[in-house]
Amino acid sequence: MLMLRMKSSLRFFEQTILLLFWSATAVWAGEPKGSASHGTNIFAPASTPANSIADLSVFVLVITGIIFVVVFALLIYSVVKFRGRAMDSGREPAQVYGSTQIELAWTIIPILIVVVLFLATARVIHAIEDAPEPAGAVEVTVIGHQYWWEFRYPKLGIVTANELHIPVSDLGHPTPTFLQLLSADTDHSFWVPELAGKTDLIPNHPNRMWMDPQRTGLFVGQCAQYCGTQHAKMLLRISVDRADDFVAWVHAQQKPAAEDAAAIAGRRVFEGNACMNCHTVAGTSANGRFGPDLTHLMSRTTIAAGAAENTHDKLRLWIQNPGAIKPGSLMPAMKLSDADLNAVVSYMETLQ
Repeated sequence: MLMLRMKSSLRFFEQTILLLFWSATAVWAGEPKGSASHGTNIFAPASTPANSIADLSVFVLVITGIIFVVVFALLIYSVVKFRGRAMDSGREPAQVYGSTQIELAWTIIPILIVVVLFLATARVIHAIEDAPEPAGAVEVTVIGHQYWWEFRYPKLGIVTANELHIPVSDLGHPTPTFLQLLSADTDHSFWVPELAGKTDLIPNHPNRMWMDPQRTGLFVGQCAQYCGTQHAKMLLRISVDRADDFVAWVHAQQKPAAEDAAAIAGRRVFEGNACMNCHTVAGTSANGRFGPDLTHLMSRTTIAAGAAENTHDKLRLWIQNPGAIKPGSLMPAMKLSDADLNAVVSYMETLQ
C-alpha cells in the first residue's frame, strides 16, 4: 500500500511538472510574431504598464515555483527515507520534541519571502498608479454601460463606441494615453491584457489608468467584472495606429455625419422612431445618450460591442432583433416593417 502511495505521489509530481512546462511553452508560443492582431496573452506585453505586470508575474511564478519544488522534494524524500519497513516490527520511530533551528527556519524564511513579494508588488503598483501625465498625452474618458463602451476624447471633440483608437508611443516620440474610467450604471472592469492591468469602473468613483503601446496593431480585451446578462459579450478592441494614421482617423471622426440623398428615407424613419432618443448622429436632430454614438458607425469593424461583425446582414439583424445577437441587450426591437428596416440599414451604411 505504501509503495502504491509513493508511486501515486511521484506520478502526480511528474504530471504537475509536465503541465507547468507545456503551459509555459503554450504561453510563449502564443506571442504574436509580426502579426497586426494581438490576443490576450499577459506574457506578450506591448506597453510599459503591461510589461511591468508581466515581469512581476514571472518573478512571483519563479519564487512560488521554487517553493513548490523544494516542498515537494522534501515530501518525497520524507516518504522514501522514513517509509515503514518489515524490520521495524511496528516499533515507534524516534521522536523529536521541538527544534529551535527548524522552528526559526520555517518562521523567518516565509516572512522574508512575503516581504520580498510585497515590496516587489508595491513598487510596480506605485510606478503604474502614480505615473505623471505628460503634456502631450492623449486623454480619453471611458464610460462603461450595460453592455458596451463609450469613448470620449474631450480635447479632440470625438465620441465613439466599443473600438478605441490611440497612437503608438515610440521612444523618439512618446505619446501615452491616459484614460479616465467612469460607469453609467454598475461595476465594470477595463482589461486589455497586453496593454495594461485590470482597472474597475465604479459608479460615482472615477478611476484612471494609462498605456503607452510600443507597437501598432489591434489589441483585444474584455469587461472583466460581471455586470449583467451580457457581460461576456462586452468586448474591447483597441486599435494602436501610427501617428499619421491616428491624425487621419481624428480628422475623419471630427466631421459631421455624411449626408446621402439616396438614404433620406432611412433617415426619416430613424428620426421618426425611438432610435433618436437613444443614439446621436452629429449634424441631425438625433442627440440621445443611452446608446452608442452612430455618427461614424461604418468606420467600426464590429457592432454590439464586438459581438458581431459590422456587415450588412449582421447590422440588419441587429436592428431587427437585437436579442438574436445579444440576448438580454437593453436595445429594444423596433418592430419595423421590411421596407422601413431596409431603409434604416441603408441610412446606417452611409454613416462612414
